[in-house]
Amino acid sequence: MPEANDAAVGQAAVRELASLSGRALSLLRQWVSASPDCGLARALLTLATCDSRGDAELTAELVRAHRDAQAAGERAVSLVHGVFLFTHRQYLLAADHLEAHFGRWPGDEVAALMVDAFSASGNGVHRARGDVLVERQAALAGPENWVWTSRLAWTRAEQGRPEEACELAARALRHNPRSGLAVHAKAHAEHELGAGSDSAAFIDRWLAADPRAVQFKHLNWHAALQSLAAGDFADARRRADDVLGRADVGMRSATNWRLLLAGQTPARRCELGHVRELLAAPGGTAEVFHTFNLALALAVEAATDDLNALARWAAADERPDFSQVLSPVVQALGYLTAGRPGAAVDLLARLGAAVERLGGVRVEREIVQDTLARALADAGEPDRAAALLHHRANSRTHHVYEDLLIAPVPAGRPSRLADVQPRSPVPAGRTEQQPSLKETSHG
Repeated sequence: MPEANDAAVGQAAVRELASLSGRALSLLRQWVSASPDCGLARALLTLATCDSRGDAELTAELVRAHRDAQAAGERAVSLVHGVFLFTHRQYLLAADHLEAHFGRWPGDEVAALMVDAFSASGNGVHRARGDVLVERQAALAGPENWVWTSRLAWTRAEQGRPEEACELAARALRHNPRSGLAVHAKAHAEHELGAGSDSAAFIDRWLAADPRAVQFKHLNWHAALQSLAAGDFADARRRADDVLGRADVGMRSATNWRLLLAGQTPARRCELGHVRELLAAPGGTAEVFHTFNLALALAVEAATDDLNALARWAAADERPDFSQVLSPVVQALGYLTAGRPGAAVDLLARLGAAVERLGGVRVEREIVQDTLARALADAGEPDRAAALLHHRANSRTHHVYEDLLIAPVPAGRPSRLADVQPRSPVPAGRTEQQPSLKETSHG
């Protein structure tokens, strides 16, 4: 019964892909090999490997998948079209398409793989529509459906409802202990709660069962943040050094900047030349969050001149998120590395909720608030810093990190960042209108 076997492989492949499992790729390849004319199988393999494919190969694979999907019916064709839009980063169109798809096929677990299109669109209205869609689909699917319960847990975590997120993640994990999205939602929620070493230990146990899990590096980054929260800075550095590689510039820099803000020794740092290469690459500043994330790499290196140049370039960009939000944040980083915390406070304090326009997720954007708290403390305003972080100190079980952010500056030092050694300025020939910052792994 080869067809039944092929169907079983396909079901297993979809389950493992939804679980973010290290087994997903091998099963998807097995499915495509056994059913080369199955358009959905080819599309899902392309979805799982899109970051490593060039545009021409990506398009060719999905054109073939769309053609082959015709024989399987309208649902398969719709799913392949969704994959095409998603992998080509047409997130607004993908979100609109998914809404129509779910209207015809409610609770479709395969389509759930692309729901991130709503948040990736960079559009607040679409993000809100995505939340509503997830809530509706989860209600239709029922509480025993681990795929949609995991997705709802993630949504609640991003809405700042960590207790609900933890409960939903636990429910999803009871039905599928290997749900990667549920574990990721749990990590985000436990960050909000300051769970500390208990959270890191859970992540280690979960990853031990599947060291090839898609989120292996990212979940280790979350564990590093929990170690920071609990004051175990050696463990945070160890995770950054042992797990994050040269390409993981965003996660490494976000870890190191947090360590520096708390007055701690950073882990292995990025090469400034590498960061500049990423800035200079085609499309290096195509997305605001990626640019921000690598601006942190410049800050860790105390590359003040590079930060100033990037801030001036962003200020002149016609995209509002770059000129109105990214530019002042990057300029504030430049002020801090130059020992001017008061100037950094003036820029960051006025942004308020506009920081959400940087993109990313709550855990990632929180570093801007961390930076403002450190700037306030360094500028001689510890009371304002304490008020800024009052909600975190009162809602998190472990908050050693927050305590250090607002600690007074030692006598004789203008800033806790004063120990960071400045690096060389912008290379000759680089114009400030041509920054180049491309995030390859933002975490």
